[in-house]
Amino acid sequence: MKVPVEKNQEYIVEIVDNGFEGEGIAKIDNFIIFIPNSIKGEKVKIIIVKVLSSHAFGKILEIITPSTYRIESDCATYKRCGGCSLRHIQYKETLKIKQNAVQSLVDKTLKEKIKVQKVLGMENPYHYRNKAQYPIGKNKDGQPTIGVFANRTHEIIPIHTCYIQNQKTEKIAKFIFDYIVKNKIDIYDEKTGKGLIRHIVTKIGIKTNEIMCVLVINGKILPKEENLVKEVINHFSEVKTIVKNINMKNTNVILGQENINLYGNGYIQDKLGEYIFKISPLSFYQVNPIQAENLYKIGVEEAKITKEDIVFDLYCGIGTISLFMSQYAKKVYGIEIVKEAVEMAKENARLEPSKECRFYSRRCGEGSR
Repeated sequence: MKVPVEKNQEYIVEIVDNGFEGEGIAKIDNFIIFIPNSIKGEKVKIIIVKVLSSHAFGKILEIITPSTYRIESDCATYKRCGGCSLRHIQYKETLKIKQNAVQSLVDKTLKEKIKVQKVLGMENPYHYRNKAQYPIGKNKDGQPTIGVFANRTHEIIPIHTCYIQNQKTEKIAKFIFDYIVKNKIDIYDEKTGKGLIRHIVTKIGIKTNEIMCVLVINGKILPKEENLVKEVINHFSEVKTIVKNINMKNTNVILGQENINLYGNGYIQDKLGEYIFKISPLSFYQVNPIQAENLYKIGVEEAKITKEDIVFDLYCGIGTISLFMSQYAKKVYGIEIVKEAVEMAKENARLEPSKECRFYSRRCGEGSR
């Protein structure tokens, strides 16, 4: 098939659908073009920025006929940031886009077709995330900066106000960054692999308001760490633990495997439904606990689990789903490859000693040893 478009050429197209990540989809002679920030039904002028044998990518130059669902984004860095992709669309319409994306996957995969139900949105879809990962680096002028990575790059876009991150943890991350800059603590350089401070990671218990700060460093020693801890806990009483995470590998993986507690026990607690969970630096916990709780309730109801059932929770993390299921099942077995998460799951099960949960560190699909 001859490719009907050329790089750097302009075209006028109609957006016929939205893709899995919310990007608009257009076709020229049945050749697919993905166009970020466009909405189904719009007519736009684009320039082709990348051409592959099966599809191409375009960039909007002009919106000729805008969608009735288009809105002005409330975020100053939205167009460059890689954290959100639908803030230019009315929230209710984004739920339909997500529903259609899942329906498309189902239609492609299942022989027996099913109808995907409507997506249950949030009452207040702002500042809901309980975990944030802020890269630290230097800008083009060599000045220290903290923020988020630009879409599909490792260029750091400075933080202003993020409408999905927790406001308190964002404030704490900026406070720690200001301390690092003020005290001239060395900052990591991805290109050279040298420098010390790589990331600031925060986690918060939405129900408990307990906060964890993780300082990811390229080394073992953090200068002035005792004073940093003192400054943070004096200014933010919600901070219950501060952890130094060692990551000396040249990798895109944010956290290393070694954690050293600088303050507190190295974990925080949160409540999901009627259950209390311990959360550590490496353990997985749903980043949107408000919707996670709603999802788990629906899962329990739809699974129709009885006291005669034995349930296997694969990729169980710290055991949130396992414990939810355990009050209805005969037994629940949670399987997870991350050993620290399994240990945390076992601790969480001990907080609910009447529940029949067992957790094992295994690769899913792997036989017993």
